Amino acid sequence: MRRVLITAGASGIGLAMAQAFATNGDAVWVTDVDGDALAALPDNITGWSCDAADEAGMSEVMAEIGALDVLCANAGIAGPTAAIEDVALDDWRTCVSVNLEGAFLATKHALPAMKKAGRGAVVFTSSTAGIYGYPNRAPYAAAKWAIIGLMKTVAMESGPFGVRANGICPGAVEGVRMEGVLAREAAAKGMTRDQVYDGYAAGTSMRSFVEAHDIADMAVFLASDAARMVSGQVIAVDGHTENPDPKV
Repeated sequence: MRRVLITAGASGIGLAMAQAFATNGDAVWVTDVDGDALAALPDNITGWSCDAADEAGMSEVMAEIGALDVLCANAGIAGPTAAIEDVALDDWRTCVSVNLEGAFLATKHALPAMKKAGRGAVVFTSSTAGIYGYPNRAPYAAAKWAIIGLMKTVAMESGPFGVRANGICPGAVEGVRMEGVLAREAAAKGMTRDQVYDGYAAGTSMRSFVEAHDIADMAVFLASDAARMVSGQVIAVDGHTENPDPKV
């Protein structure tokens, strides 16, 4: 039985990951800041209230779990939707802190035990915005792009110790968080929610959004022995993005 930790694992993509690993027979822990979501977790998933950007809290979580086989550095927020010149510095810092610093801190405190054990897998949740960039989402795109650089570095530093690192880049994922993105983007562009939704879908070869379980299935694969020689890779789960900002 592997020991798996997922940050922001009480809802959305993180919860789908937690459920997938638990179904796989792994022991699963999650951190989150949403108390209601943590309280609703099933009995086979253990939750902690912890801000991803709180180093002391993350250190305590890692110490409590002890040895760790898999880390899914998944915590993230969408951040503001605005032109760069209209982005408030505090909003920038909050978005970068949760997305990038959260991934850094979780990895920093998970790696020592993995290296000591001579095995482990770190799966980072980036975004297609971390591959292409995205207009009016500068803080989010910058943080998600940086996560890929972090992942590549972790793969280089940790590979000699038997620890792998990979990044998943979800496209537009159905769910509550994406609905907020659609609403903000619609307001910023003077479009309807459905127009923005159709634009996202039209920008992919498969003309579709993805589901949270699609991301979770990839995380389980990347953490498995079937992917034992897969490291340092950026894998988009997005229906193949052709145009990151289609106009519909």
